[in-house]
Amino acid sequence: MDLTVLVVPGCPHAPLVRKRLSLALDEPADTAVTWREITDNADAERLGMHGSPTLLINGADPLAPPGHPASLSCRVGPLPTVEQLRALLAEADRGGVV
Repeated sequence: MDLTVLVVPGCPHAPLVRKRLSLALDEPADTAVTWREITDNADAERLGMHGSPTLLINGADPLAPPGHPASLSCRVGPLPTVEQLRALLAEADRGGVV
């Protein structure tokens, strides 16, 4: 499973997402998480960033609202809980579409 977190520089939500993702993965785990700092709209669009932080699971953002355009911005709405992250990771691990 490929996990990438896209963040803008100084994202205030990044530490909480890092902690929740760590708990969801029951770290130490064998799943590596790549953290990428995004600084321009072109990269945000190319990578599918829907606000900072964006969690990409196998290259897709399962938390993006349908039709929501990519953007270099803060994520709107609540951050995923540990339980929500576990469910998303389990679905991806089973080969499901997230």
